[in-house]
Amino acid sequence: MSIRTTLKGLVALNKASRPWHLPVTAGVAIGAPAVIGALTGTFNDAMIASLGAMVFLYMSPNRTTSRMLTMILCTFGFMACLTVATLAAAVPGLAPVGLFLIALTVIVITRYYRLPPPGSFFFILSSCVAMAMPFEFAAIPMRVGLIALGGLWAVLMAFIYSLCTGAHRTTSIPVEVDPRVNAILLEALFLSICISGAYAFALSLDLDNPYWVPISCAAILQGATFRMVWHRNIHRIVGTSIGMLLASFIFAFHPSPIVLALWICALQTIVEVLIVKNYGLAVIFITPLTVIMAEITSSGMDASVLLEHRMIDIVLGSVIGFVAGAIFHRTGLFRSLEQKMDERSRLSELLFSRTHESNHSDQ
Repeated sequence: MSIRTTLKGLVALNKASRPWHLPVTAGVAIGAPAVIGALTGTFNDAMIASLGAMVFLYMSPNRTTSRMLTMILCTFGFMACLTVATLAAAVPGLAPVGLFLIALTVIVITRYYRLPPPGSFFFILSSCVAMAMPFEFAAIPMRVGLIALGGLWAVLMAFIYSLCTGAHRTTSIPVEVDPRVNAILLEALFLSICISGAYAFALSLDLDNPYWVPISCAAILQGATFRMVWHRNIHRIVGTSIGMLLASFIFAFHPSPIVLALWICALQTIVEVLIVKNYGLAVIFITPLTVIMAEITSSGMDASVLLEHRMIDIVLGSVIGFVAGAIFHRTGLFRSLEQKMDERSRLSELLFSRTHESNHSDQ
C-alpha cells in the first residue's frame, strides 16, 4: 500500500449520508437530560442520564416495534454494566477483572446478534465512566435509575421519531445471528483481555483519568480490518489533537452548566452527521463532547489539566489498541484456533449423534 493511497483513505469522505432530522433528534435526545439538569441545578446527575440516553444511537433501521425492543434491551444492558462496574471498582484491584467480564459479555452478545455500530462500544464506555466515579454504595440505585431514565427518554424520542418517519409501515427485518460461535468467542476473549489489560496498565501508571485508556483502546478495536484499525488510530490521535483546541476554546469562557448542556446538543448533532462521512472529522467534535461529559468524574479538575490528561490517555489507549488490532488482524493465530475448535465441535456432534442413535436402537 503506497503512502499516497493511505493518505487518500484517511481523508476520504464516504458517500453515506443520513436524513438531517436523525442527527438533530439524536442531539436533542442525548442533550435534553443535561439541559434539564442545568436548569434544576443537578447537572452532574443529569450527565449520567445523558449517558443512558446514548441508547438512542442503537435505534435500528427496522420497524418501530423492533427498534423499541432493541433499545429497551440496550437500556437494561447499560444498567447492568453500570451496576457491575461500580461494584467492581469498590474493591482495589478488581476493576480490571470487572471490566474484562463486562467486555467479554457485551462483545459476545453484540457480535452474535450482529448489532450494528456502535456495537459494544457504549456499554464499555459507560462501564469505564462508572468505575471512575467516586464510590458511594448508597448512590448506586440512584445512578442506575438515572441511566434507566435516560434510556427510557431515548426510547420515547425514538418512538416519536419512528412514528413521524413512518417506520411502523416498513417491512420487518428478521433478526439474524452469526453462526461462527467459536470465532466470536475467540475475538471476544482477546479483545476483552486487551481492553481490561489497557485499564490495568493505566491504573499501574497512576494516571488521573485512567478510564480513557480502555475507552480509546475499545474505539480503535471497533475496526473490522487492519486498515480500519490503522485509520482509526490515526484519526483518533489527530482528531483528538484538533478537538483539544475546540475544547480549550469552549472552556476558555468558563461556560455555565446550561451553556455546556447546549454544547452537548450541538456537538452530538455534528458528530452524528460526520460519523458516517469520516471518523477523523467526527473525533474532532467527539473530543470536546466527552470532555464535557467527563465533568461527572473530574472532581472540579481545571479544564486545561483535564485536556492535557485526556490527550495522554488517548494516545496511550490508541497505541495499545493499534498493537492489539495488528496482532488480531495480521496474524493467522486466531484463524487456526478457530479451525481447530470447529473440527472438535464437528467431532463432538458426530460422536453425540452416533451415541444417540445407538441408544435409540437398543431401546
